Amino acid sequence: MFLNIAATLITILTFVAIIRKVEVRLALLAGGLAMALLAGNPQAWSAAFLKSMTVAGLISVILPVMGFAAVMELTECDRHLVKLLTDPLIKVRALLVPGAMLVTYVINTALPSAAGCAAAVGVVLIPAMMAAGVHPAMAAAAVLAGTWGSMWSPGSTHPAVIAKIANGSVMQVILAHKWASGAGALIVAGLLLLEARLRKEGAGWTVEKGTADLQPKSPSGRKPLERVHVLKATVPVLPLILLLLTVPQLGLTTRWLPQGLTVLEAMVIGTLVGMLVTGTGPTTLTKTFFEGMGRGYGGVIGVIIAAGVFIGGLEAAGAVKALIATLQQTQSAAPLFGMFGPFVLAVLCGSGDAATLAFNNAVTPHAAQFGMSIIDLGNLAWLGGALGRSMSPVAACTIVAAGFAGVSPFELAKRTAVPMLVAAIAALLILSR
Repeated sequence: MFLNIAATLITILTFVAIIRKVEVRLALLAGGLAMALLAGNPQAWSAAFLKSMTVAGLISVILPVMGFAAVMELTECDRHLVKLLTDPLIKVRALLVPGAMLVTYVINTALPSAAGCAAAVGVVLIPAMMAAGVHPAMAAAAVLAGTWGSMWSPGSTHPAVIAKIANGSVMQVILAHKWASGAGALIVAGLLLLEARLRKEGAGWTVEKGTADLQPKSPSGRKPLERVHVLKATVPVLPLILLLLTVPQLGLTTRWLPQGLTVLEAMVIGTLVGMLVTGTGPTTLTKTFFEGMGRGYGGVIGVIIAAGVFIGGLEAAGAVKALIATLQQTQSAAPLFGMFGPFVLAVLCGSGDAATLAFNNAVTPHAAQFGMSIIDLGNLAWLGGALGRSMSPVAACTIVAAGFAGVSPFELAKRTAVPMLVAAIAALLILSR
């Protein structure tokens, strides 16, 4: 009993530390160590660290995507994709708000970092929407509301984690939430359009009515593109297209690729195509690819390691067993807990990763005991964390988007809160049927 109470307090303190901007990896590592020491099993900390460092299923999926993303930034193919999708949207003023959300959602599939996507899209769309008469806060909220499109990205951390637990494939995990994510995206777009009309923020705003700076601000300092190179614009989404076309369920390539392409193979093909399309030298490309993989290990895999250590501490303290026993007695609460546990913590912390990884590592392996599949419960937690982050006033993507509009991040959170909550409820109903 004492250990369970202590583990609960340490868990609360850990997430309070994250809310107060303590580095996520540091907070999780310290929390895991504290619980392991209280349990009298300090080696549980190092054992969990070593185990998380070498999870092959995660490394082989996440690192190639990070390498590919670095190549896309080097070759500026990512910028051509953004321009290709945003230029036509600006010409259709009536659909600017929902269109901006959906365009960001699509681009986030190819650029899975929420903050990176908000910067890449926001620097173009937010000033353009403001110039077209959209209120600055609504313009930024529309971009923020699309930063959970990474649910479709094979390079996101979470499908690899869920696939590893379920002994399945990354694409199997992604396709399992297609109806929930698709319905959620349409709900968010529709509610944003309704909000813009009810608030009268979809048109009629002028610079005289506010103090926002209409000049695009580029974090990278790169000059705006003059025109779109269509081939360059298609390269960032090529690996995803290849992965979707080669899934065994479609049967299009089973004769040559019975298991479909792996994420590594798709990313290497995309990198080679990028080299041919842009004329980048193979030496530079190879160096950039591996540097991107290195940053991916230190960043993305680093959070996974820290979350694994935190779970190791919870297990040493017996808290995981206690939680599983509680959920077994109230099976109907498992889907609700899976969705809104990560959701609430993501709103408070500004990151859906820590809470989602903690839940999926600790609870999702036992999904069958709650009458659910591992993939469905894992996807609930993944969606919960992503949607919660997209209404968090302290998330990096919120702060980036708010900066382009010259408004408070809380103004964005107020406008995305209802769409995200309704989308979360819809996804919960779809995935827990």
